[in-house]
Order: sequence, then structure tokens, then C-alpha cells
Amino acid sequence: MTSIKNFTHAFYSLFLGLAGIFITGISLAQTTGTAITLGGKTIHTVGKLPAVGTAVKEFTLTGIDLKDNTLADYKGKYVIMNIFPSVNTGVCSKSVRKFNEDAAGLKNTTVLCISKDLPFAQKAFCGAEGIKNVVMLSDFRTDFGHSYGVQIADGPMKGLLSRAVIVVNPEGKIVYEQQVPEIGQEPDYAAAIAAIK
Repeated sequence: MTSIKNFTHAFYSLFLGLAGIFITGISLAQTTGTAITLGGKTIHTVGKLPAVGTAVKEFTLTGIDLKDNTLADYKGKYVIMNIFPSVNTGVCSKSVRKFNEDAAGLKNTTVLCISKDLPFAQKAFCGAEGIKNVVMLSDFRTDFGHSYGVQIADGPMKGLLSRAVIVVNPEGKIVYEQQVPEIGQEPDYAAAIAAIK
């Protein structure tokens, strides 16, 4: 009988410990992340965007040719990072089209469109839409979302990237950032473009 009581007590303690870790994980996302909305309902990212004036963090992402792309590949240029959940949704695909149009007239600038979409889906989208002025990159096998604070921590889109824009100058400093407050809202294209002029 004593062994049953000991087992029950141990199981109960383990359950409370695991519940505490789970609850702590949620509260940490809510306190250290950024609160945004999805259809008006609050969700959170795992962190905050890197601040304006700070050095941009190195990254490795996968191109549509399945080769690694790093930040160093774009050294000496302005870089606009258009970050979003999935190119297969309306607002995300619209942002790629819009930045593709804008990028055609920008000098010494590369637009990176970054999502968790597989490179195959990104390539198919670009082919179907005639997208040629932006670079599609996938975060499907790296920690970019965590490193840049844009991975969604809870809600139905948990694990995908939030909608955000980061602009980096040729010296590698962040000159503009926007964490779009509502997933269904488009980024401020004009502000992002203005940051490189």
C-alpha cells in the first residue's frame, strides 16, 4: 500500500512539474515575445525583432535551388527582408508581388522573401507569377524564426513566421523594422522603401 501511495505522489509531482513547465513556456512567450493578432485574436512571437541601429544577425536560409544562402551573400547592399507565414495565402503572395514590383526600380538593393514554405512551393509560385526581382528563401531547416524573434509561439499558426519587414544598410546595420500587428494586414511598403533612400 505504501508503494502505491509513493507512486501516486511521484506521479502527481511529475504532473505538476510538467504543467508548470508548460505554463511557464506560455507565459514566457507572452512576456518576452511580441503580442500580435490573427483575425483579431491575440497570439505571440517567440521574441522581438532586432532593434534599429543594431548589427544584423547572420543567417543561413535555403534558396529555391536547395542551396544555402547567408547574409554574407548580400554584403555591401541594402537588404529588405519581407518575412511572412506562407506564400500560399492572399496577403503573403500580395507582399511578394508588391516587393517584386518595387525591387525593379531599386539600386544596390536585394529583397529577400522569407517564409517556412518549402523551396519547391516557392519556386512554383515564382514561376506561375513571373516573380524575378526578389530572392525567395526558406526557413524550413534553420533557426531564423527564433534568432530574429519572428516565429509564432502559439495559436493556430504556431511554428510559422509572423509578418515583418527588416531593412539592412550596406554596412550591416538595421535601419528599419516593422512587426506587422495583425497577420492579415499588409506591411508598410512605402516606409520600408523610404529607409533605403
